Amino acid sequence: MLPGCGSVGGGVGIGIPVGPVSVGVGVGTGGVSAGVGVGAGPVGVGVGVNQRGQVTGSAGVGAATGVGGARVGAGVGASTVLHDPAQPMAPARPAPGTESGHIQWRDSSGHIVPACKVEGGC
Repeated sequence: MLPGCGSVGGGVGIGIPVGPVSVGVGVGTGGVSAGVGVGAGPVGVGVGVNQRGQVTGSAGVGAATGVGGARVGAGVGASTVLHDPAQPMAPARPAPGTESGHIQWRDSSGHIVPACKVEGGC
C-alpha cells in the first residue's frame, strides 16, 4: 500500500495504463472507488464509480516521479457527483411560457413528455 498525504477529500489509489487511458482503484474519504482517466502533462480527468453506486467526474493537476520500479505522485483536484442512484429523478415539470389551458410537460433533460405519461394514462 502506498502512503498518502492526509487532506480533505484525499485518498490513495493505483492506476494501470491501458492504451491512452488509465484504469484504477482507490480508497479515499468516500470509500472505495474504481474508474478510468486520461491525462496530458500535469492535467488529468476521469470518471469513476464508488461503493454506493455514485458516478463521479473529476479533474486535477499533479506531478509524479519514479521511485524504484513504481511512479509516486501527488496532486490536487475536484470532483462532482454525476449520478446518484439514491436520489430520485426530478419529476416532469411544465415548460415556462406555455399558454393557459395547454400545458407542455418536459423532463429534467428538457425533452417533451406527453401529458398521458405525466398523468399515468399511456
